[in-house]
Order: sequence, then C-alpha cells, then structure tokens
Amino acid sequence: MFVVVTYDISDEKRLRRVAKEMENWGERVQKSVFECDFDEKNFSRMRKRLRKLINMQEDSIRFYFLCKTCREKIQVDGKGKLYEREETVVV
Repeated sequence: MFVVVTYDISDEKRLRRVAKEMENWGERVQKSVFECDFDEKNFSRMRKRLRKLINMQEDSIRFYFLCKTCREKIQVDGKGKLYEREETVVV
C-alpha cells in the first residue's frame, strides 16, 4: 500500500526522532512529508514505533492511503519524483 505520512511535532527533540524514524520507512518529499510503500505488517510496526515517540496531546501524525489509480495520478512540479520501493532480488 502506498501511504503519504505527514506530521506536525511541537517539540524539536521529538521532531528529530520522528524524522529519523521515518527515514527508515520511506522517502522524504518535504520537510514533514514522506511517501512510503508498506505491507500491512510493516505499516503496523512503523505506526507503533511512531506512537512511542510522540506526545498524543501535542503532536499529530496523519496517514493518507492512496490506491494504485490515485497514485498514478500524482503530479509533481519542480524537483523530486515519486517514491518507488526498490525490489530485492535474491540470487
């Protein structure tokens, strides 16, 4: 599943931790926006890890799920490209 993850973190220390965690899961396309390609298991793992890093009363993380058809309609002006998960080939 293709997911756009956005966040608004009020504390700089938590912000850095969330950003660093998200770098493990997807491609940063803006300062607080990542494009990710997940299976259900990894999405749940990522979300669980993020919940441990944020303050639920002060911070916000949003997950936007895009279907294949919607993803194909994304347009980018300026620099950048859509995130493509690299396929692993075992020989």
